[in-house]
Amino acid sequence: MYNCIILANEIANDHFPWVKACEKYSSRLTYKVVDLTRNSWLNDIRHEPVDFLLAKPGGFSPKFKQLYDERIYIIERVLGYPVFPSAEELFIYENKRFFSFWCDANRIPHPKTDVFYHPEEADKFLSETPFPVVGKASIGASGSGVQILRDRAEAMQYARETFQGKGARQRTGPNLGKGDLLKRGFHYIIHPEDIAKKLFIYKSRSQAAQKGFVIFQQFIPHEFEWRVVRIGDSFFAHKKLKLGDKASGSLLKGYENPPLDILTFVREITNKHHFYSQAVDIFESDRGYLVNEMQCIFGQSDPYQMLVDGKPGRYRFLNNEWVFEEGMFNTNECYDLRMEYVINKLDKD
Repeated sequence: MYNCIILANEIANDHFPWVKACEKYSSRLTYKVVDLTRNSWLNDIRHEPVDFLLAKPGGFSPKFKQLYDERIYIIERVLGYPVFPSAEELFIYENKRFFSFWCDANRIPHPKTDVFYHPEEADKFLSETPFPVVGKASIGASGSGVQILRDRAEAMQYARETFQGKGARQRTGPNLGKGDLLKRGFHYIIHPEDIAKKLFIYKSRSQAAQKGFVIFQQFIPHEFEWRVVRIGDSFFAHKKLKLGDKASGSLLKGYENPPLDILTFVREITNKHHFYSQAVDIFESDRGYLVNEMQCIFGQSDPYQMLVDGKPGRYRFLNNEWVFEEGMFNTNECYDLRMEYVINKLDKD
């Protein structure tokens, strides 16, 4: 019997999928929940032996993002506790500034990204760069912090707002552009407890406007992004289709058969860095595949992450080739599959 700790974040019940996964495997493990934002976090972790810690970062405000990362650093890098997803996966999660440096340092192909802390450097860049260009907030899921800047005047205004004004533009409330408003509204009628969670997220975003630096990313023309998911040795892929200017946050998907070479591309990156809980968003370009974002925790609006010839399933790399296995492997937003990976790793160790 293994002992696990779920590391909760600032958002009430945001860690609940981990709870469901632990309860599913209750014959193999026991668990408790430690709120990593509380002052007693370290004593709570050290109180009894633990075999694995299961992370669920919030990633909605810089304050709590920094807190979670710092404490994960102490837990994994200083004290040597095993954490899943790993510390490095957590550090690049919802930190587009750090992620751009990480990609550059590791020579991972991605859209050219520039981060400026000095207004005069940003002005010089904008006077020389071709448009459109993408302005990004460092924290912002579902496209909430992404702005397509069409010309120099608009980009200069964006930079002024970020350096001197109210901060980088970012959607702080509901995403009215992604459709299914009736379905989403009905969800909150059935689950009124989720309303408080959403209001907390909107408040966190509104109070955490990015100021003092700007992130500009090369605009890559696209009609879709590939989302390739890896959990353990299971791989999935589908298209995130554009709604307006963006694929992120649209919830529109294309489930045609994915090219196997894109699975190989993601497998090579994740193998090298020992990443086993990742959604990798990828553009196709004249330079080949470009990684737009990597997220160790990600949303799931459908019961599956991939269809091959209309059948849900996964790919695994077995005997030096990709093998498709039909089945429903993405239950509980992929947390059941994450838990299966953790248990298998504990068994092998």
